[in-house]
Amino acid sequence: MKVVTHQDFLEVYTRDSAAAAGRLEAILEAVRGEVTFEEAFAAGADDIEAIHTAAHIASVSRDRLYKIAALAAGASIQAALTGLTEPCFALVRPPGHHASADSSWGFCYFNNMAIALDHLKREGHISSAYVLDFDLHFGDGTVSILGRKGYTVIHNPEANDRHIYLNEVATHLAKVQSDIIGVSAGFDNHLEDWGGVLYTEDYQAMGRMLRETCQRLGIGCFAVLEGGYNHQVIGQSVLAFIRGLQGL
Repeated sequence: MKVVTHQDFLEVYTRDSAAAAGRLEAILEAVRGEVTFEEAFAAGADDIEAIHTAAHIASVSRDRLYKIAALAAGASIQAALTGLTEPCFALVRPPGHHASADSSWGFCYFNNMAIALDHLKREGHISSAYVLDFDLHFGDGTVSILGRKGYTVIHNPEANDRHIYLNEVATHLAKVQSDIIGVSAGFDNHLEDWGGVLYTEDYQAMGRMLRETCQRLGIGCFAVLEGGYNHQVIGQSVLAFIRGLQGL
């Protein structure tokens, strides 16, 4: 399975939990040997401007975060394009699901998922999309941007019991009718992370559910890293999810 990433994502680009030293290294160590790495390229200005206002882009630029945010968006587009035919994971930062068209918070700057799906839509690859956002926090930016466009269904599961949570995911996936599934893959709902709900194997279970849904519909799937802040467990959680996507 392909994982799109870049050496620059290892840089500590600002002071927040998503940018902390060692976070991506923990994931790379866990998945190395089981995936094929593909180098990311930055998103073009046209892709970013299709989603974000000029004022917001200027704000990100003033904070000297445009380059790394554009690289994360570009990697997400690459993963989405690969995802049309095979599962793919964008191992990126900054995350994106709290970025709206003209503002952002929660360690996010550009909305990676929205930029990726909008690219697919504008290029004629898809007519509809489904987003599963299993990050601990509600993906308000993604809902704000894509919810108004009319071609995307977005599901942010919410449950304090892992069995109820997984059942909710399964119930929603059973109703999916779309041309592609995009996953905002945040791992901060892990038992040993901020959320304290899901086990490592639950991410593998969700990966398998997604694979089975794609097989049923004959569509593709891609995922983009969002949250997850316990360096001791995030690597194994990502690995479990990737294994699930591969049917393991």
